[in-house]
Amino acid sequence: MTEVTSPHLPMTDQPRRHFLKTLAAGAATVAVSSSAQTSPAMSTQKADGMNYAPKGKPNPVVKPGEFVFAAAHLDHGHIYGQCNGLTEAGGTLKWVFEPDPKKLENFLKQFPNTKVAHSLDEILADPEVKLVTTAPIPKFRGPMGCKVMQAGKDYFTDKPPFTTLAQLDEARKVAAATGKKFMVYYSERLHVESAMFATDLVQQGAIGRVLQVIGLGPHREGPGRPDWFYDHDSYGGILCDIGSHQFEQFLTYTGATDATIQHAAVANYAHPDKPGLEDFGEANLLGNNGATNYVRVDWFTPKGLSTWGDGRTIILGEKGYIELRKYVDVGRDKKGDNVYIVDETGERYLNVDGQVGFRFFGELILDCIHRTEKAMTQAHAFKAAELCLKAQAAAKKIA
Repeated sequence: MTEVTSPHLPMTDQPRRHFLKTLAAGAATVAVSSSAQTSPAMSTQKADGMNYAPKGKPNPVVKPGEFVFAAAHLDHGHIYGQCNGLTEAGGTLKWVFEPDPKKLENFLKQFPNTKVAHSLDEILADPEVKLVTTAPIPKFRGPMGCKVMQAGKDYFTDKPPFTTLAQLDEARKVAAATGKKFMVYYSERLHVESAMFATDLVQQGAIGRVLQVIGLGPHREGPGRPDWFYDHDSYGGILCDIGSHQFEQFLTYTGATDATIQHAAVANYAHPDKPGLEDFGEANLLGNNGATNYVRVDWFTPKGLSTWGDGRTIILGEKGYIELRKYVDVGRDKKGDNVYIVDETGERYLNVDGQVGFRFFGELILDCIHRTEKAMTQAHAFKAAELCLKAQAAAKKIA
């Protein structure tokens, strides 16, 4: 296999398109740019997926103070990734609200210049705040988003955004009535360089029309999970929760705008003392464009793995396939963001760690300012949530 050294990908579209076309054509080598983003800051939290909070090279799209946002309800550690992405894109974090003193103290260590609000309402009353980002217990995310949008702010929450279809229906109505955004942190694509790189490859036609996506999302349970993690009504079920990442990627890579659930199953294989936990889930989807999807999610990452989960995605196209080994290349290299590409011209491997960046956050900020939908459409964010809810509802309990 020819190993291709990955270049720095410029932020402008034309150079990126040129590189992708070169790669898709089967170039044997690609020169390394002297401006490559090899900063050690581009790193991920390796041991615990709950505190997964990548840091990237700052790439502001606005001036200081031009886009003010706030954080509220810090029940899931993904809030750090959400805030990292927004601040690196130039957002100004003005407020934080969190009723738990310990969570608040930890947050202020990472973002020490943030003002402490006494309530969410205090944040919503501030006309400077354009967006509120949150990571409450999942069952509260949808209703909280409606409150934020009704107060005239855009909303950006951790996944899963809803635990019931009724919550989704209400959010759709409020978003339509207010014109405000309800965006979701689908981090396993948006905050993973190899996954964003694959987004570009697929959109540029590197493997032709996509026929199937296989998404594997194993996670490590780890110690110290909160009580709500084991309460089914609170997190919504495994396909609703961590499965949401996989359904979002299926829609993105295939271009499908809807899908039907062909099969879904969940189990509690190894946690008899935690009856509310599902530790295994799988599903098959059929997209409205004929593409198919298989998803497997679980809480069985063994202690011997160097990271919290061996997340993989395989994208099958008419002219080739792409495999992403997102967080580790097992038995070979502990570095993540590994991309394998096979097409009509040969086999290639790239490591894109530190090369792609996390453009979603800058695009989201500009979307909020200009009322555009470059980062993600509202329909896409809601459809991914709808599919995970429908898969969860259709799931047969097999253990």
